[in-house]
Amino acid sequence: MAPWPCSTNKVCVMDAASQLGSVLVKWSLRRGYIVHAASQNKDITLRFIELTDEESRRLKIFKSVDLFDYQTILEAVKGCSGLFYSFEPPHELDRRSYDEYMVDVEVRAAHNVLEACAQTETIDKVIFTSSVTAIVWNESELASPSSVLDENNWSDPNYCRKSKLWYALAKTSAEKTAWALAMDRNVTMVTINAGLLLTPDLAVTDPYVKGAAEMYGYGVFVTVDLEFLAKAHICTYEDVAAFGRYLCFNKSILQHEDAVKLSQTLDPSDPCPSQPSPPAHGDYGRREIIKQRIRNRKLEELMEDFDRGIEMQSLDQNI
Repeated sequence: MAPWPCSTNKVCVMDAASQLGSVLVKWSLRRGYIVHAASQNKDITLRFIELTDEESRRLKIFKSVDLFDYQTILEAVKGCSGLFYSFEPPHELDRRSYDEYMVDVEVRAAHNVLEACAQTETIDKVIFTSSVTAIVWNESELASPSSVLDENNWSDPNYCRKSKLWYALAKTSAEKTAWALAMDRNVTMVTINAGLLLTPDLAVTDPYVKGAAEMYGYGVFVTVDLEFLAKAHICTYEDVAAFGRYLCFNKSILQHEDAVKLSQTLDPSDPCPSQPSPPAHGDYGRREIIKQRIRNRKLEELMEDFDRGIEMQSLDQNI
């Protein structure tokens, strides 16, 4: 693993009040970074626990960052070499209720954040959190049983709009906006296209799970735990070889038992959750195990190199 040649030892985490953001702040501090923790949330300090005095001295909190106020974003990333960015809806909006308006909000936020990074001379790299839903919703690809989806695939905005998959449309549109601006302004960016994030507060109202039955039936329903997702962010930031998009998941929902277990997690009030229904066409419904049609080998290889690098650093320190 070749380390990224950072211009400073500062990174910004935005939105740091989210569960992913909190873990990224913790990991970044543990790895020796000075961290700008930026959030729209005024109570951001409540998310952090068990920081040492030395880590607390390297943590600077930026409260009430407005994704539509360009100046507040600039202040948060000032002096930083890297940005970990994941979108959180503004306080007045319900993150569980994605609609066409939320699509516009997320796209505008992505544009403002990337523009701020382009204007910040010290920024060397942006890690942009996107979603598997920005990859899998393509009708022609899903209709072909032989196709296997990877980072080269994109969800079809027209299909998302027709099917009212607003979360997927927001993630697809925001990521494309970010890529267009990054390439135009020479901002080095990597995207992490995450599966359904398994957190203690996960519920059936999570906007990611709209279309879950279809994703399950097509063999593209995947999940990721919080620590694995955070590790993928750190890995892609620190490794100079990281580029482009990375599908990020560590479990695929391919069996009836897995689907039922996840259904119980999403809706504990339902004592007898039904099995998600596969598509009517094809022979998926007759298979005990659904064929997986999504792969993340690109990330697996990068993280294997990252783990080997950590092991070598530990050995060097013990010599």
